[in-house]
Amino acid sequence: MVFIASIIASLAPYLISALLLFLLLEQVSYLFKKRNIPGPLFVPPIIGNAVALVRDPTSFWDKQSATAGKSGLSANYLIGKFIVYIRDTELSHQIFSNVRPDAFHLIGHPFGKKLFGDHNLIYMFGEDHKSVRRQLAPNFTPKALSTYSALQQLVILRHLRRWEESTSGGSRPVSLRHLVRELNLETSQTVFVGPYLDKEAKKSFRTDYNLFNLGSMALPIDLPGFSFGEARRAVARLAETLAICAGKSKARMAGGEEPTCLIDFWMQAIATENPPPPHSGDEEIGGLLFDFLFAAQDASTSSLLWAVTLLESEPEVLNRVREEVAKIWSPESNALITVDQLAEMKYTRSVAREVVRYRPPATMVPHIAATDFPLTESYTIPKGTIVFPSVFDSSFQGFTEPDRFDPDRFSETRQEDQVFKRNFLAFGWGPHQCVGQRYALNHLVLFIAMFSSLLDFKRLRSDGCDDIVYCPTISPKDGCTVFLSRRVAKYPNLFLN
Repeated sequence: MVFIASIIASLAPYLISALLLFLLLEQVSYLFKKRNIPGPLFVPPIIGNAVALVRDPTSFWDKQSATAGKSGLSANYLIGKFIVYIRDTELSHQIFSNVRPDAFHLIGHPFGKKLFGDHNLIYMFGEDHKSVRRQLAPNFTPKALSTYSALQQLVILRHLRRWEESTSGGSRPVSLRHLVRELNLETSQTVFVGPYLDKEAKKSFRTDYNLFNLGSMALPIDLPGFSFGEARRAVARLAETLAICAGKSKARMAGGEEPTCLIDFWMQAIATENPPPPHSGDEEIGGLLFDFLFAAQDASTSSLLWAVTLLESEPEVLNRVREEVAKIWSPESNALITVDQLAEMKYTRSVAREVVRYRPPATMVPHIAATDFPLTESYTIPKGTIVFPSVFDSSFQGFTEPDRFDPDRFSETRQEDQVFKRNFLAFGWGPHQCVGQRYALNHLVLFIAMFSSLLDFKRLRSDGCDDIVYCPTISPKDGCTVFLSRRVAKYPNLFLN
């Protein structure tokens, strides 16, 4: 032991020197990559500013945006990764439009590939990517969207009734964040893989998805007992469950039965091809379905929460929604909203689109630079950089009075969705633009129509209740805490249990 201690003591100066050299080179490397763009002149060793990000994501990203200022971009350092935040819309377009093997790779999360697994649409390029998107086309035809609409409404109605009944007729407030997450999780399960998940599988599914959510906001320590490692294993279990659903659907569609959910429409189209198209194995489809689940679940939770928040704070908008819906659909009819009626709700759809513009759920879409990329005349993004184009910042550029919640900007008269189309990036841009945006908007419109028609609601206001928090998409700080009460004589009789 004395001998070993003697060796360590003799090596200590060299080890300390090596560590100091490493730390110096780390700082030099960061400054070399940062070059002339705004950003901190010194970053904490090894972990960079990851602690600040995990502790308060809102403040971290707000500071990145403010630092970018007029230049449109800023730099920072996170756990050995140099990052560039992009505030300017046109610079963001350069990233979205250059997703290819020799430019930028979409990663969905700073450590996304490790977290999400290999079989994921966001990591595909070229013909592989085009092939899978062609496979997905039957999932969003008018017939498919009509099938989903019926399922969505049944789930929404069941949850709205449960929420109101659980609050004793509006006598006590309730935070909607977790309730909306449960609504959306059941909606996703029902619409995506409806009959193929039994009660026990749904329970496990919920547990694993909660683990994934926690891990997506944690430090990327992939060890047992750490949130990130637990999340990665939960994703693997979720993808395996979804792969089993794909196999069951293939068998059912091969038997000639009618599609009842998204996976059925997908597998029905695959069944007509011989040989089967690339990336249509059960395991790969399970991974792709998780991609859908992630996109639909958390983004919709954010949008539904902000819809309630903004409708409550804008009584005129709420009254116009209620008036429009009442002319088209009546709860007393005991009938679902049809796709034709949904198409008539033009103002309500404008409200939904303005919710998504004003509070885009996925505020940033991380990419990684596969090579040095000349972004501007004076700055080249170094290879390996994680790039964060800000959808949120783009939503407040170009539009008329962008800081004001104004659904009329999407009216047929003003058409700001066309005039400022390049700034409306909530569903992405370029080859990886969201394939399910019509489904997502339909879900938001249906929720707004039913929630505002069936329930009265009043916010329990507190200091900072409207502040933005990340979890992992954005939501109001108070979780949208409201008093709920029924505003109709009775709920539609749609055979709910």
